[in-house]
Amino acid sequence: MPYAVMDTPLPAETVVLPRRGWQIDPRHAALAGAACWIGFALITWLVHSGRTGAFDDAGLRLFRRNGDLALMGSTAWAEAVRDTTALGGVVLRTIVSIAAFTALFFLRLRREAVLMAVTILTGLVVELTIKELVGRPRPNLVPHLTDAAGMSFPSGHSFNSALGFIAIALAFATYSVRRRVRWTLIGSAMVLSILVAFSRVLLGVHYPSDVIAGWLGGAGWAFLAEAAFYRPAKALAEAVP
Repeated sequence: MPYAVMDTPLPAETVVLPRRGWQIDPRHAALAGAACWIGFALITWLVHSGRTGAFDDAGLRLFRRNGDLALMGSTAWAEAVRDTTALGGVVLRTIVSIAAFTALFFLRLRREAVLMAVTILTGLVVELTIKELVGRPRPNLVPHLTDAAGMSFPSGHSFNSALGFIAIALAFATYSVRRRVRWTLIGSAMVLSILVAFSRVLLGVHYPSDVIAGWLGGAGWAFLAEAAFYRPAKALAEAVP
């Protein structure tokens, strides 16, 4: 028996998007960013003046055997450390940023999408400029457990993971009116980027001072950009048809 053809059209699907529930106070963002960059400046001065040598050497040796300076733990632990550091690598970081940018546009948060993109792109320029100006070579005290090129200070993985994850968290936090949800998003981004930074020391490709300065610089730029670029991002988003 042939199927009957229904002439009644299906109802159109309606998607209700939540409205913005929060926007970080620019003054609070500027204060948080300034505090991070003061810490970054202090670490930079200590490195430049040669006052971090003992601290850096102790940090690189902390989780390594005394004999061959190999990383303590099993091969699965070493692989987990490499997987963690990959979260701050160029490929995964770019994929996550593009996915977040696209999602924000579909959610009609164009202002947040533009602000996030501007924050990440300008932060990348800042990190590369500082790295070339300082010109610190990578440590050779312990074996490197992953390939790493370029200068050592500040850690690019640490800087850009803090920058990107916090910028994304701030963008999506605008959807929630609940403080606990916002703090969970932003706090999770901070913890994840700290783990990425810590993995760079475990892999032997960065001094501890590199990753501390990198994290402070990346987090600081994420908050400063939130305060400095909010109005231009809003104007640019409203200008797009």
